[in-house]
Amino acid sequence: MKLAGLLRDSGIRKAQGIKVTQVFELLLLLAFQGKNLYRYLDSKYQETAASKNTYYRFLNTSTYNWRRFLTLLSAKVISSFSRLTRPDRIKVFVLDDSVISRNRSKHVELLANLYDHADHRFIKGFTMLALGWTDGYSFVPTDFAMMSSASKANRIQEVSEAIDKRTSGYKRRSEAIKKKTDVAIQMIKNALKQGVQADYVLMDTWFTHEPMIRSILDEGLDVIGMVKQLKQRYHYKEGFYTLPELRKLLPEHTPGNQFGSIIVK
Repeated sequence: MKLAGLLRDSGIRKAQGIKVTQVFELLLLLAFQGKNLYRYLDSKYQETAASKNTYYRFLNTSTYNWRRFLTLLSAKVISSFSRLTRPDRIKVFVLDDSVISRNRSKHVELLANLYDHADHRFIKGFTMLALGWTDGYSFVPTDFAMMSSASKANRIQEVSEAIDKRTSGYKRRSEAIKKKTDVAIQMIKNALKQGVQADYVLMDTWFTHEPMIRSILDEGLDVIGMVKQLKQRYHYKEGFYTLPELRKLLPEHTPGNQFGSIIVK
């Protein structure tokens, strides 16, 4: 995958000392070993590693563009997969969000009070908005954004004044307080710009509404999603129907995983 070149292209460099690839490699391997950095550096293996400050500076440098690195790596992996599958195979983006609880935290930047739709309660934490790519066999994470709250009243902490506003770190913080749908569209645009190809965007009921669908259609992609049963009506032939009424109008389905289809507005 030529990770060293991807790191360099993403502005992830070191001026001196241990090579940046060695620092990155150790941090990557820790994830597979199920260990955290603090315990590893205090273990018997500490002699084989660099100093603790080297790793923490590497992780905290706000000028490194980790988003670009992830997208470049994903595009390269997806390109490798695409050469192994039929050209007519359907490829899709998958868009979803998950709430990350930080109820014990107090002073984390952009910590916010958020509503957890799964547990139906408010928590302190963040929302991780994730974009992935799949061809039905393989799944590749393409981009993600850690979201706070767009409402200042719900944010417990604001952005640190020490962060340089010209850096990738500040751009990430600015993104965290935008509307989730706007960030999702930008993530799709970023993936397409890097050459990642897809036919559809799969998403759940929270995202499936007309403005979001229209924005995705403008990017040349179609949408597959489940709509909420709200007050809107759907125009079919000469009448207007709710979702349950439309379901009754579907023709008798044949065995399989598709009940049937009708075109509505």
